Amino acid sequence: MTATEVELKNGALYLTRGIYDRYFAGIEAVILLRRDCDLCILPVCHAAAGGYMLKVRNKAGDRVAHAPDFFREHRVDDSITMALPVVWSTEQGALIAAEAFHL
Repeated sequence: MTATEVELKNGALYLTRGIYDRYFAGIEAVILLRRDCDLCILPVCHAAAGGYMLKVRNKAGDRVAHAPDFFREHRVDDSITMALPVVWSTEQGALIAAEAFHL
């Protein structure tokens, strides 16, 4: 996983600390949306608003959002592991993994 990728593994989305610090600093949760074939990862300013919790994964400060229900709903196999290149979209206010659902 590079600084411009997130990892999808066993129904969870893994973010490096670098990505977290750059795009989601201080954020406790994210909303995952499918827009056509793209995966959109949006910050949630208040955890009470819902979404998937960004849990601290290790001492390095990497984060993980467990979302097997979301990925199953969109027919992504639980056993899949893949790196997804991402870019920030100011227009959408989200981190975008283009073509993520062309698995």
